Amino acid sequence: MNLLLFGNPNCGKSTLFNLLTGLRQKIGNFPGVTVDKKTGYVTFNGQTIPLTDYPGIYSIYPKSTEEQVVFDALKEWNPLEEPTVGLVVVDASNLERGLFLLSQLADLRIPLVLIVNMIDLAERNGISIDEKALRRELPSTPVVLMNARVGLGKERLLQGIELQMAQQSSETTFSISESILDLEEFSQQEADAQKRSKKVKALYNKVIKVQEKVSNKRNVDRWLTHPFWGYVIFSAFLIAIFQAVFTLSAIPMDAIEQGLQWVSLQLEKNLPEGAMQALICGGIIPGITGVVVFIPQIGLLFFFIALMEDSGYLSRAVFIMDRLVRPFGMNGRSVVPLLSSMACAIPGILATRGIPNSKERLITLFVTPLMSCSARIPVYTLLISVVIPSKKIFGIMQLQGLVLFALYALGIIAALFVSWLMHRLLKQDKRSIYLMEMPDFKPPHWRNIFTTIFDKIKVFVLEAGGIILALSIVIWALSNYGPMEERKIAVKRLELQRDYQRSTPQQRERLTRSVLLEHSYLGKFGKGLEPLIAPLGYDWKIGIAIGSSFLAREVFVGTLSTLHAHDESAGNFSLREKLRNERNPNGSRKFTLASGISLMVFYVFALQCLSTLAVSRRETGSWKIPIFQLVLYGFFAYGAAFCCYQLF
Repeated sequence: MNLLLFGNPNCGKSTLFNLLTGLRQKIGNFPGVTVDKKTGYVTFNGQTIPLTDYPGIYSIYPKSTEEQVVFDALKEWNPLEEPTVGLVVVDASNLERGLFLLSQLADLRIPLVLIVNMIDLAERNGISIDEKALRRELPSTPVVLMNARVGLGKERLLQGIELQMAQQSSETTFSISESILDLEEFSQQEADAQKRSKKVKALYNKVIKVQEKVSNKRNVDRWLTHPFWGYVIFSAFLIAIFQAVFTLSAIPMDAIEQGLQWVSLQLEKNLPEGAMQALICGGIIPGITGVVVFIPQIGLLFFFIALMEDSGYLSRAVFIMDRLVRPFGMNGRSVVPLLSSMACAIPGILATRGIPNSKERLITLFVTPLMSCSARIPVYTLLISVVIPSKKIFGIMQLQGLVLFALYALGIIAALFVSWLMHRLLKQDKRSIYLMEMPDFKPPHWRNIFTTIFDKIKVFVLEAGGIILALSIVIWALSNYGPMEERKIAVKRLELQRDYQRSTPQQRERLTRSVLLEHSYLGKFGKGLEPLIAPLGYDWKIGIAIGSSFLAREVFVGTLSTLHAHDESAGNFSLREKLRNERNPNGSRKFTLASGISLMVFYVFALQCLSTLAVSRRETGSWKIPIFQLVLYGFFAYGAAFCCYQLF
């Protein structure tokens, strides 16, 4: 037995899928979140049954990528080989539209269960459904009213599935078309739709009652979707989010950093001296600390994004962004991948499958890496805390939060600029139209929000953790070993210098370690890079960190932590304090406002992610696009960083 899950976009289908299977499928209040079919398993009465979640569609006739996925699956479906029950989820506030899809699936002779979801929102809008009348009009289809967000009606649904499995009724109330999957001509489809709409409308009028209710939703939407004030409100939300990311995360970040420093000190005291102690305390723990410490900021950012999404506000943002991106060769469907890329460019690129227009899809795919992803957050926040003073503007806004907002805005502006160039270069007359339904505002489902935060942090830690652990070991080894004779000569030269002879024992140890690092294998590699990156204001240590972060951007912080693990010139400070206190041979600060801004801007544009290139190649079927992305954004990053360093 197989269960197939169908429904219109934004009807709560993915929420129901998660409720039945226990999986954490991505949920969103806008269409295009699910593009491919997803499979999970439902267990009841001792049976484990596969459940396939198909993309949200309005009709089985394919006019979009999502509808094509469903259409192809239905064409291949064989009821004799695969006994099936179809679960059709409809929004109680839009019952007529859901019944239209139900009628098409019923004409395929699939045994169905009708799930009328989000009944709480319908009642709030003055819509009541006559459940008895609906069951009477659909005698062969079990009808279940439920609210999947809170799990209300789950047991009734399982009973309805069991009932339909037992009777396996393939009768249909509709019988509009005998060859529904063979309709190919547009005119035939139009005739079928008109007949179907009449019959569905008659059924709808028998089972629905609508009471006019005074609602402030329309007045609120006039402001949130206004051609001018809508953007002002959205920008204000983003600024507030980035302010909170810095102000609320300070205490937990310090606690994590101090806790891991304490662990490192205890291990250093209790482990026997030798290579293993040095590796753990000077390589692995500093590398991991440099990433784990930013978990509070990442968690806060995704908390606010999930809050906007779950409440329904993000759909309004997508709506107004359609106006913004259309002159640049994209449309509203491009906004979903771009927003997804703020978590990670990989799901953002995959989400471009939902864009039917090939030109708009290519443009969106090409610019998604310019959206600042979560892997950039550790880099941004480290550099901001080092070179940007913690002070308030106008007495209310943190300067550091404004700089973080500016970096995100810079990535968006760059994406629009590149998409505009591609729009001018790629000639295509046909433009797509983006239609979307505005969901109701609803109280956030806290379980969904905190589940989303947990999943994002888990992916961030596990994916970055493995890479950082491996690189920390490699970097520690390369920084602690080198040509022995060359290192001995360098130390002897140091000991002859007057500054060394006048130094305290602790200062001598620090100077010796610095010389040994410069003459290690890693130091020699970094020194070779220095002429290339010196015009940007970077030294060889930053060059090594940039090179290592090509595997994952957040590795930049872990690499710097490992390279500065033994830097105790100003006490046992955090990495931020070590970078603030690092000095050039002439006594000037290494990390200045100019070099810090240059480095932040470099990471806004540079495509420092091997996984993104691999996914881009898979989606385009060629290495031409990802290589062009790598080269173009690399030159863009270098040029912008150079200009910023010279300007500041």
